[in-house]
Formats: sequence, structure tokens, C-alpha cells
Amino acid sequence: MKDSNCIFCKIADGEIPSATLYEDEEFRVILDLNPATKGHCLILPKEHYANLFEIPEEVLGRAALVAKKIGTKLVNGLHASGLNVLQNNGVCAGQTVFHFHIHLIPRYEGDKMSVGWKPGTLTDEDRKEILEIFS
Repeated sequence: MKDSNCIFCKIADGEIPSATLYEDEEFRVILDLNPATKGHCLILPKEHYANLFEIPEEVLGRAALVAKKIGTKLVNGLHASGLNVLQNNGVCAGQTVFHFHIHLIPRYEGDKMSVGWKPGTLTDEDRKEILEIFS
């Protein structure tokens, strides 16, 4: 299924030009137009899924394999020191385009790019509540 109003569907289908690093029958990997670091790219499924909760498990698994393949090539080719693999779901989590996608962000010593949070404390009440969800 495609969404005719989705910019990432249009990019994944080739309707909108992009700097494509990789393409197969299921995914297109493009350079991000507003990169966090040199080599920052996006893995876009060609089918439309709004987020992690909609994408079928088998497609998600294949997306992870693409992430490994492209991430390895980026790190080795650009001599990066590391790689962030980032995927956001929902406005409060930083999702701005509601088409599932994975960010691959090469990291370099001293790049000053940050993906982080202030560590909190796991309270007894929170631990108990969360564990009950999974029991």
C-alpha cells in the first residue's frame, strides 16, 4: 500500500529525486537532506507504514539487515568511529514524517552530534508497574 500524500512514499518510488545509496524491490536508502553528520541517510520502505507498530515483522527484519549492510559500508567507507541507528515513533519521540524510516548516522570523534538523555532512576513503583505489563 502507498499513501499518495506521503513525501517518503514519493521518494521511495522515485517520483521525487533523491541521492540514492541503495535500492532493492522493498527499500530505498537515501542521503538525508538535513544531515546530522556526514553520511546520514534514511532507510525507506517502498510500502507505507506510519511507524514501528504498523510495519510487518518480516519487513522490519529485512530493514534491519539493510541497516547492517549500509551501516557497515558507511562506517568503513567514511572512516567513521561509530554509528547511531535511530528510529522514532510519534510526535513526542521526534517523528516528523509519518512513514516508517530508519536513520543511519555515522559518528566521528568530536562531531558534537548528540543522541542522549539525562539518566533517571528506576523507582520501585515504576518497576512493579512495568513488570506487571509483561507477566
